[in-house]
Amino acid sequence: MNKQSVCVRGFVSGKVQGVGFRYFVQRHANQYGVNGFARNLPDGQVEVLLSGSQEVIWEMKKLVLKGPLLSRVDNCVWQDEAWQDIEGFTTG
Repeated sequence: MNKQSVCVRGFVSGKVQGVGFRYFVQRHANQYGVNGFARNLPDGQVEVLLSGSQEVIWEMKKLVLKGPLLSRVDNCVWQDEAWQDIEGFTTG
């Protein structure tokens, strides 16, 4: 980890399940070299954990708010997390 690396967790609500949202996030995370995960929650939200450089995480946050074509993001609550040394990006 370098001093510019960050880890954030987001809880995304809206029409974000069953519309390819997690795979959209994964595809962009892989393009940007971001580690973490995107997973469905029982309440209909998607939880997203992003770990990488500060600049890239900023771009990923903007993409999460946009979502794929069929989605609708109503809200996303971000919180800073302690650094987690995660390899790759998974969906679940």
